[in-house]
Amino acid sequence: MRPLRTALAIFAATLALGACGTTEAPTGQAAAPADAPAAGPVTVTDGRGKQITLDKPATKVVGLEWGEVEMLVSLGVMPAGVADVKGYGTWVTAAKLDATVKDVGNRSEPSVDSIAALQPDLILMEANGNSALIAQLEKFAPVLVAKASDTADNLGRMRADFNMIATAVGKTDVATKVLADFDAALDEGKRKIAAAGAAGKKFVMADGYQEGSTISIRMFGQGALVSDVAARLGLANAWTGKVDKAWGLGNTDVEGLTALKDGDVRFFYNASDGVDVFAEGLAGNAIWKSLPFVAAKQVNRLPNGIWTFGGPRSCAQYADALVKAYTG
Repeated sequence: MRPLRTALAIFAATLALGACGTTEAPTGQAAAPADAPAAGPVTVTDGRGKQITLDKPATKVVGLEWGEVEMLVSLGVMPAGVADVKGYGTWVTAAKLDATVKDVGNRSEPSVDSIAALQPDLILMEANGNSALIAQLEKFAPVLVAKASDTADNLGRMRADFNMIATAVGKTDVATKVLADFDAALDEGKRKIAAAGAAGKKFVMADGYQEGSTISIRMFGQGALVSDVAARLGLANAWTGKVDKAWGLGNTDVEGLTALKDGDVRFFYNASDGVDVFAEGLAGNAIWKSLPFVAAKQVNRLPNGIWTFGGPRSCAQYADALVKAYTG
């Protein structure tokens, strides 16, 4: 597949801190602007509808979910602490963390003591119903809760979360530029797909999990963030199975994939942790091999480290992978 010289590739190369690997930053990349936050108090309304007022833009921030951490780094603010630093390095390559970032435990159960020890002036987390944790954290620092997903308009929600964080850290000018470049890149990607005669082509996106001989498949349906990105490029999500209302995700198995009868569907999947269920776990499965998109060799593994629940940079990486698949 030949290199695609689109605005998407330019966007990813110039903005990403570590988009091409989990350990090495590519040469020739430009770091996000590191201008000092504006002085003075700032007020933002978070995903709970709660108004948060800071005496000045936050500079020492702890992030408990990777999407918001990516956004923070994209704005030029390196967090003091992050939940599951190692996992972030595996699944998120769009905005690399410095070695100075402290690990504060698991995303599902972060260490309150570790967070408190860092003395942050702001804690970022997602709206996940964990009100007990929020109450604990608010005892020693303001907590900004991002909405994280909205199947009614996930691209719009992503932009809103990004702008909210930018306001809290005094980086609204940076956010405006990042989002403008992102929109321009998507426009160019859509033009390239249309020029290749691929406008309106159908796709599906999935994650795979294997436990013993049992393989489970998580589908990204209508309303998922990556589905919105693909739609913005002029593609159509072929998955019509049941999905949840919060994330646009649904569960199936290999038999469930037989519902995808259109021979023109292209299948994308993520295996950043190195466990490739589709290439290895299903290699000898007769049902898998009989699926139209498998027979047509229209199965695409995403490059490692594209976080499918991320901010502008991860969305740009995902869009770039789609454009390359349809135009390469």
